[in-house]
Amino acid sequence: MPRARQLIIGDDSTMIEETKTCLQQSFKIKDLGELRYFLGIKFTRSGDGILMHQRKYTLELILDMGLAGAKPVGSPLEVNLKLTTSEFDDHFGMISDQKLPDPSAYQRLLGRLLYLTNTRSDIAFAMQSFSQFMHSPKVSHMAAAMRLVRYVKHSPSLGILISAAGDDHLHAFYDTDWGSCPNT
Repeated sequence: MPRARQLIIGDDSTMIEETKTCLQQSFKIKDLGELRYFLGIKFTRSGDGILMHQRKYTLELILDMGLAGAKPVGSPLEVNLKLTTSEFDDHFGMISDQKLPDPSAYQRLLGRLLYLTNTRSDIAFAMQSFSQFMHSPKVSHMAAAMRLVRYVKHSPSLGILISAAGDDHLHAFYDTDWGSCPNT
């Protein structure tokens, strides 16, 4: 039977120790110490808080895509890029952008990039845009997704900082570019 791994988290160290003692009385457990890696996400503690990042995963993705020697780019999408579906192209007689012969490479790449959004919210909009074309991707979609890989190459250690300072304010960001989507 596979071993289950569970996390005990909280800010009350006394309660955590009591919980571990109680569990040890009923089960055979092993204390792995402070969380460092979980599901490919690295947790780094400092006085500022906890940084979650996927540097190793990002570097493996870049290497697997053959972009280790490629120049990084500073933005996830090209400015004014308009991605369209193949149905849109057929309707308007646009034949310059061909469908990919095998969509599985695009689908695998997007799956890997989607996992990266756990710690890289800066690529979430691009991923949402690319995900619309999963069923019938075109050459331009793959080129845009490869640009996104070159973008994450620019800063592979970028992640999410869970601040140690208590902040009771909600910060939100939004994108109001919906009107420019030719598919809707």
